[in-house]
Amino acid sequence: MKVILNADVKGTGKKGELVNVSDGYARNFLFPRKLASEANAQAMNEYNSKVAAAEYKAAEEKAAAKKTASELKGKIVKITAKAGTGGRLFGAVTSKEVSAAIQAQLGKTIDKKKISLESDIKSCGTYEAEIKLLAGVVTHIKVSVIEE
Repeated sequence: MKVILNADVKGTGKKGELVNVSDGYARNFLFPRKLASEANAQAMNEYNSKVAAAEYKAAEEKAAAKKTASELKGKIVKITAKAGTGGRLFGAVTSKEVSAAIQAQLGKTIDKKKISLESDIKSCGTYEAEIKLLAGVVTHIKVSVIEE
């Protein structure tokens, strides 16, 4: 019997999934506990519309991420920091500061967790930063650290 799960059921599936279970399991366990509903015509229409809406939303997010990636690709972000002798910084430049610089200079809001630096930035110079916007959507920018 095909059922649509209303909640996560261990060993069966996650909430919102369409699964095939035995008739007895559905009638004696899932239905009385309101863990699932029968996959009749109306329920299948609702399920299909939810799946289509989720796919559309994912496609829109991916298109927006690709657009942002193409706009950021190859850009240079300048950050000023206090430095001592020999260009060594007091502290380090973090992904949080890179995110703030991208927001200020390029007008794009990027979460600091999506920015990965190849190494800690502890001296003046130009560094490469990788931005992972979504799964499979990655771009690179250059971070130029200048002495204040």
